[in-house]
Amino acid sequence: MGPRAAATVELAVDVLGKLKNDHAKVKELFDQFEHAEDAEERATIIKTALQELEVHAQLEERILYPAFREHLKEEDMIDEAFEEHHVVHLLIKELKGSRAKQGRRDAKFMVLVENVKHHIREEEGSLFPEVEGLDLDWEALSAKVEKKRAQLESHGRRSKG
Repeated sequence: MGPRAAATVELAVDVLGKLKNDHAKVKELFDQFEHAEDAEERATIIKTALQELEVHAQLEERILYPAFREHLKEEDMIDEAFEEHHVVHLLIKELKGSRAKQGRRDAKFMVLVENVKHHIREEEGSLFPEVEGLDLDWEALSAKVEKKRAQLESHGRRSKG
């Protein structure tokens, strides 16, 4: 492997590693939720998890999945990822707009948790290994992802206040 190929793989690993860090962060929130005994604590965890998921999903949907789709032979993987995101977005919307009793809210969140865990397993087990070797401009993708992440997180902080 030449220096350019090695650098490309290193950049790919970096971009995908950041996505895996996002996954780890939400899985930690899911664990906290499952062990939380207080309704207010669970509500705070849900709110934080939804914000994290929305930022992460937008990075994948707007930047990474389109770039991956152009270079993958099998588009089914990307189509399925988009559909899994669609279900997550529906659940997020329902959780945000929900006036449901705490038990229903918590149950809906657990359905979201199971969907997201399944999606993470598929991404990390199939999609990421498949795209890691693609000859993409990983440096440009990384820059776009970081710029968009900063915008989304900044917007999220402003809308909380």
